[in-house]
Amino acid sequence: MIESTAYLSTEHGAKYLVQLCKHFAHKVDVTYSDNHGECRFDRGVATLDADAEGLRMTVKAADEEGLGWGQSVIESHLVRFAFREELGAFDWQRQI
Repeated sequence: MIESTAYLSTEHGAKYLVQLCKHFAHKVDVTYSDNHGECRFDRGVATLDADAEGLRMTVKAADEEGLGWGQSVIESHLVRFAFREELGAFDWQRQI
C-alpha cells in the first residue's frame, strides 16, 4: 500500500470529518466518531483525524491511480462542504 497525507488548518475539522463520513456512508463502509473516521472505498481507505487546529486526511491505496482517485474524492467533497472557507491548495505529502 502507498499513502499520502494532507492537513487542513481549520477550526471546523471535526464538523467536516462528520459531514464527510456521513456522506460517504451512503455508498461505502464507514466508521467514525467525533474526531476519527475511516472510509473504506473499493480503491483504498481514507482516514480522517480532527483536532482543535484542523483535519488530517490520509489516503492509502494499492497503486498510484487509486491514491490519486482517493485524494481527489476527499478534496472535492471537502471543498464542497467547506464552501464558506477559503481552503487553498491541498498539500498531499507522500508517506514512506
